[in-house]
Amino acid sequence: MSEPILEVKHLYKSFDHHEVLKDLNLSVHPMEVIFIIGPSGAGKSTFLRCLNRLEEPTAGSIVIDGVEVTGKDVNINKVRKELGMVFQSFNLYPHMTAMGNVTLALRKVLGINRQAAEERARAVLDEVGLEAKYDAYPAQLSGGQQQRVGIARALALSPKVMLFDEPTSSLDPELVGGVLSVMRRVKDEGMTMIVVSHEMNFARDAADRVLVMEQGEIIEEGKPSDIFSNPTHARTREFLERVLKH
Repeated sequence: MSEPILEVKHLYKSFDHHEVLKDLNLSVHPMEVIFIIGPSGAGKSTFLRCLNRLEEPTAGSIVIDGVEVTGKDVNINKVRKELGMVFQSFNLYPHMTAMGNVTLALRKVLGINRQAAEERARAVLDEVGLEAKYDAYPAQLSGGQQQRVGIARALALSPKVMLFDEPTSSLDPELVGGVLSVMRRVKDEGMTMIVVSHEMNFARDAADRVLVMEQGEIIEEGKPSDIFSNPTHARTREFLERVLKH
C-alpha cells in the first residue's frame, strides 16, 4: 500500500477545561474516501478544523504529504492549499460573484494573475455544473448552487485532500442530490476525501472507510458494509438505529 498522504497522531483539542478531542489517530491513503459519522457534539467538525489549523490542536501531530502541519515554522497558507475545505454554511463572500469567489483564492493563495485565475475558475465551475452562473451573486443562487461554488473554490487550488464539513446539512432536501453527485464525481476523479456527514446512504455507498466518533474519540472504524451491517460497538448500534429510522 502507498504511504499515507495524511497522518494524525495523538491529537487532542481542549476549549478551556473541556476536552473535545482525545488522542485521535488516523492514517489516510491517497484516493481514499473516509466518512466520519457520530452524534452531534462528538467533535467531528472540530477534528476537521484542526486538520487545516482553523482550530489550533492542543497536542499531537498532523502530517500531510511529509509536511508537519503542526510544526512551528509551517507556511499555513500552503497547508490550506493542500487541504481544501468545504463548509456547512458555504462561507461565500456575498458581494462577489461565483467567479469572484473562486478567483479570489487563486489570486491570494497561489498569486496567479487575473486571466489565469478566471480560466481555472471557469473550468472548475463548469465541473460542478455552474457554467451558466459565473456572474451570479450568492443571493441569486440556491443553497445547492452556493455549496457547489464552495466546492469549486476548494477544487480550484488543486488540493491533495478535500475536507467536507456537513456539506449538505444546510440544504433543503431536494437540493442535496446535486451536491452529492458533485462529490461523487470528485471522488471518481481520484480525490482523497474526508467527509463529516449525516448522509448515511451516501456514506454506505461512497466511503472506503467509516469512522464513528463519540465524545471526542474514534470508537469504531471499518468498511461501510461492516459498520452499517454489523457494528461491534453498542454506541455505534444505538446511533445507527436512531439515525436510520428517519
